[in-house]
Parts: sequence; structure tokens; C-alpha cells
Amino acid sequence: MVPTGPYGTWPSPIGAALAASHDGQPDHLGIVGDEVWWTAPRPAEGGRRTLMRRRPDGHEDAVLPAPWNVRSRVMEYGGLPWAGTGRADGGPLIVFVHFPDQRLYAYEPDLPGARPRPLTPTASVGGGLRWADPRLRIEQGEVWCVLEEFTGEAPTDVRRVIAAVPLDGSAADDRGAVRELSDDRHRFVTGPKVSPDGRHAAWIAWDHPRMPWDATVVMLGEVTEGGPFTQVRTVVGEADESVCQVDWAPDGSLLFVSDRANWWELRRIRPAGAAPGHAAALCPGRGEEFGGPLWKIGSQWFHPLDNGLVAVVHGRGTTALGILDPETGELVDAAGPWSEWAATLAVCGDRVIGVAASPRSAYEIVELDTRTGRTRVIGSAHDDPVDPAYYPEPQIRTFTGPDNREIHAHIYPPHSPDRVAPDDELPPYVIWAHGGPTGRAALVLDLEIAYFTSRGIGVAEVDYGGSTGYGRAYRERLREQWGVVDVEDCAAVAEALADEGTADPRRLAIRGGSAGGWTAAASLATTSVYACGTIIYPVLDLLSWASGETHDFESQYLESLVGPLAEVPGRYRERSPLTHVDGITAPFLLLQGLDDVICPPAQSERFLAQMAGRGVPHAYIAFEGEGHGFRRVETMVRALEAELSLYTQVFGITRSDIPALEFRK
Repeated sequence: MVPTGPYGTWPSPIGAALAASHDGQPDHLGIVGDEVWWTAPRPAEGGRRTLMRRRPDGHEDAVLPAPWNVRSRVMEYGGLPWAGTGRADGGPLIVFVHFPDQRLYAYEPDLPGARPRPLTPTASVGGGLRWADPRLRIEQGEVWCVLEEFTGEAPTDVRRVIAAVPLDGSAADDRGAVRELSDDRHRFVTGPKVSPDGRHAAWIAWDHPRMPWDATVVMLGEVTEGGPFTQVRTVVGEADESVCQVDWAPDGSLLFVSDRANWWELRRIRPAGAAPGHAAALCPGRGEEFGGPLWKIGSQWFHPLDNGLVAVVHGRGTTALGILDPETGELVDAAGPWSEWAATLAVCGDRVIGVAASPRSAYEIVELDTRTGRTRVIGSAHDDPVDPAYYPEPQIRTFTGPDNREIHAHIYPPHSPDRVAPDDELPPYVIWAHGGPTGRAALVLDLEIAYFTSRGIGVAEVDYGGSTGYGRAYRERLREQWGVVDVEDCAAVAEALADEGTADPRRLAIRGGSAGGWTAAASLATTSVYACGTIIYPVLDLLSWASGETHDFESQYLESLVGPLAEVPGRYRERSPLTHVDGITAPFLLLQGLDDVICPPAQSERFLAQMAGRGVPHAYIAFEGEGHGFRRVETMVRALEAELSLYTQVFGITRSDIPALEFRK
């Protein structure tokens, strides 16, 4: 007989330290020689990211010891931070961005006594010089990449161009030795993709106030000897078309992913006579995404193979890895249990390598042999840290919201092999609002979710209107409706769970980080659905955020999410939780990184000042050394335990195994 215990009181082997130590995932795949390389998180080492290699015998090595941290700050969210190739003598040559100083370094790890050597200078103006999406050009003795250069102290005093950095180190102390390949006619650019014959380069560009999921263009330029690109022109892109990736096929045609027909679909043009608008979809009519939001430069949803086939990450809500024949449109998916493939791919001959996860496994490096169709895990293999019986069993659900609109969600009921709840008790549930808001919840094993469900607290991840993965129309439901549609959709899921008898209507909470923190705060301020909430590095004051209090990339994001500031300034005040603190009566926990430049602590501090003396129990924990997204084990442990303490105190759950959260009023 399984013992009975009230929801929320169940014992669990999934502690906060265990969940924190497994936070993060492998990313940024590449092929160096015949080896697979990638970046990997190290939460216990100050949250740095290291570079890993898989040797031919299958052994995995960390290439860079602490304190080296392979991570770019371009657009603050970063992007592809490294590139590598085999040298003439067979050893690897690596270039990478080191997070603390954002310089580009070169490293030959197999040479005795070798150490990373700087390739780029530092700069004292604003955020200095930053680099991302590098492409090695060994024959030219250069690495081509995106340069983000600050021209003043304000976060919006910045320009971005494609630049060539000498591999000999001559630019390490000389900005003038960096050769600019593109001009700065566009505010944002990705790294260049060079055609098979070496004559052309293609890249994606866009400008304020549009975000890359609103409208981008594909630029094409001719490569010259020692000079900038010439004959630069736009070959793809319209006012309402988002292109999220571009690359070359072996035959010299240009492949790109565009949402001109609602879904991000793979298309092809031949640049010689190309005009905007003339490109057929290679796999039309599936009602699926073959791309995603370009939050990070260098994201990759497809990769051409030498035989003309194309590896693609595609799906609706969830994703799969497939092999597409662009001539016939035939698409064959890789076999396996994985429900989510990250936007990073590498190809080595007939092998396609990706990063994939499932509801029963964390992200791991997976290889598909396209000749045999066989898949296997080759790196960062998932190893259950506890009995999988403690993992939740997710349900993919579709709910009905206002105006009969569909709302997609993943429901994780409480689950433990050690306890069952009394028959007359309904479980508490926490509604999770993802960040972005142009993002979505991945259907994968998340030990933070299991931390709660294994203790008897349910979790519902809501892909509210505005989420990606369901077509452009679904994504644009949030246009000028941020703080309305997201709040309504989360509340609709919470109320539906209560109405159907799945959740206790008196013990509902909401939680989110970044844009999800905004939704959590706005929900507490404008609805009475939730008994409490957890607000993590949020946006709380729209007017200040739109007036210089965030970084350049998102500095005009609210023009589409809320409306043009010059035309509807009142809407910015009306929507902000800061304006509606008198509507907040439920207890809350506010978590903030003190080094956050995206949602800075000033937002939280003004909000707390308004809440002071109102009699609403709340707690504030600020973390030194943390930015936008917590990365350190000790931070994540304290945050998780504080969040659980909030729920136990508000929901009337008795636990003695976590520190009690102290409230102020």
C-alpha cells in the first residue's frame, strides 16, 4: 500500500541542489576534423560555459578549464560563440568568445603548452567590442563574424557590422586592424554564409522597431579580395516576412526559412536572377514550423548535406529532426523518443548531429546516420540522477480561451511513487508563464518542474497567445496586447483546471521569469485567480523600460507588444504592474539578478517601494553576480527553496525541510 499524504507534503529525492546542478543544456554544435564539439553548462563553476569535444573513441573532454567562459554578449542574449577547424597538421584550431572581457581568442589545444591568445582588442566605450557567429577563413588568415561596437555610454549607442579579424593576433591591440565587410545600414546583422564557390556572402538583417520575428531581409553581397562586400542587395524579405535562417546548398542555390505563408517554411532561390517574392516552399502545406524566433545569432534549424538533402528541425508545438529531399518534398523523421530538438545542428558526411530531449530525458547529443536511419546518443548522455518513477507525466492539452481561441499548454500533475493524496483533496497548481514572450515551453524533462510535482504540487506550462511553434497568426495575437492576452490565457487555463476538478481553485499560483515575470506580476495586479505568485527578473514599468532602461535589442520591442509609445503613452502606464500595486492583494516572491541589464533591478526596486506598507506579504531576494537568467548553483538552490516556501505558507502545507521564507509587508 502506498502511504497517503496531503499534496505538497510528499518527500522527494529531487532536491533543489540536484535540480540546480542539472540546469542548462549542451548547445552550439560544431564539427572539428571528424570530432563533434559543443558548449556545455557548468552551474557549479560560477555558471560558466565550457567547450567540449568528443574524441574518436567516444571519450568526452572539456577543452577549456575554469575560468574560461565560452559565451557571447552580442544583443545580450548572445549566440554562436565559437568556431573550429582542423589545421594542416591535423590538430584543431579554435576561436571563441570569452564572456568576462568579450574578446575573441584563438586556441590550439593539442599543441604542448598552448594557451588561448587574444585576437581582438578591448574598448572602454560603453559595452566595448563584442563578437558572435564566427566563421573561420583559414586560407585568408581571418575569422569573419558579427561585430557589436558601442559608440557611447547608453545601451542604444551601438552599431553592428560583419567584420574580418586577423588570425595572427595583429588586431589584439589595434581596432584598426579589424576589417569591416559590411556597412552599418542595418541595425542588426547575422554572421555571413559564404557560397560554395566563395564568390558571394549572404546574411540576415533587420531594423528597429521590428523584431526578427516581425520582419527581416536576406542580404547578398559579392566577396572581394581584401575589401568589403560589393554589389550588396536585398534578395528576400518584405514588411511582414520573418526570415530566421539562411544558408547555401551545395549546388549554389540559397536556402532560407520564411514565414510569408504563416508558418516558418524552408524555401529556395537561385540568386543569379532572384527577385523578392519568387521562392517556392520545399515542403509546403504541413502546418508546421521549420524555424523559430531568432533570439540568438547563429541559431540553426536546418543544415544542408553534401548529397543535396537537408536536415531540418520541424514541428508544431513539439519538434522532430527530419531529412528533407528538396526535389520531391519528401520528409523522413529520425526515429527515437525525443520531443524537442534545439536550434543547433552539425553535419559530418552522412551523419547529422543535434541536441535533443524528451519528457524522460534531458538534452543530449544525438547522431543520425542518414544511410541507415539509425539514431544514437553520442555525447552528454542523459543519466537518471534519481529513479525515473519520480518524473512527472506531461499531458499535451488545448484549452479554450476568450473569443473561443485555442490555448496550448503542457500539464504536469503531481506524481510520486511514494505517496498518494487523500481522495477528498484537490492539488495545488502553479501556472508557468514562459519568457520571451516570443518563445514557448519545451516538452522535456525539467527537474525544476519535477521538484514541485514530486512533492505534490502540479505545474501547467502555458503557451499563451504570442508563443511560437503554432504559426505567425498565433504569435501575433499578442501584438499590442501584452498584459492582456497572456494574462487572459494563463487565467483561462488555471480556471479550466479548477472547473474540471484537476486543481484546487483556492490554491492556484502563477510564476514566470523575464516576460513571464511581467505576466505573473500583471496577473496578480489585474485578476483574482491566484493565491500567490513568483516573479523572476521581470518587466514591471513599461514607460521606463521603453525609455532607455533596457538593452538595444529589445529597446523598441514594446512598439509591437504594447503599441507605438508616441501614440499610446497612456497604455504604457495603464498596463504596468507598477501602476496597479493597489490591485495586488496576494503574497508574492520577487527574485532579481543585480547584474541584469535586460530587466534591471531598478524595475524591481521601484515596484517594491510602491508595495511598502500596503500590508501584502512579500519577499525580495536579490543575487549579486547574476544577470538575466540565473546560472549559479547556489542562486538556483536558494530561489527554488524560497519559491517552495512561498507555496507551503500560502497553501497551508506543512514542511520542515526547507528554510522558511520571511515576508515583509
